[in-house]
Amino acid sequence: MRERAIHITDFDMKRLRQLLEGTHIWNQKDRTYLERLEEELDRAVLVTSKNVPSDVITMNSEVVISDLDTGKEMTYRLVFPGDADIEQGKISILAPIGTALIGFRTGDIVKWKVPAGTRRLRIERVVYQPEAAGDFHL
Repeated sequence: MRERAIHITDFDMKRLRQLLEGTHIWNQKDRTYLERLEEELDRAVLVTSKNVPSDVITMNSEVVISDLDTGKEMTYRLVFPGDADIEQGKISILAPIGTALIGFRTGDIVKWKVPAGTRRLRIERVVYQPEAAGDFHL
């Protein structure tokens, strides 16, 4: 469903590929999300952590998005599955919205299928990106 190239840092790519390698025991529902993530990684433009634009969503980025259908604005931090906590605004990379956000940038409109249908999200701003802040270890 995506039309634009997405950017993934070399550091995130390595960690996300490791996540995918360790998922052979997951159930079918989770496998669907894993396959979506793998498709995104396969088509991504690889960049170094030091050269990723500051408005690109990377792992552990905090981002403000708007749902174009409801007008609702939401703030999320994109995290690995073990750190996910929706009540704290931490959304897993394996959640449909998490997979949809990785690699996109401010101003992009993302269309993504979720269990309830298709969502249209606009990325309003990246509030925090580890690479832009010099936090290359996150």
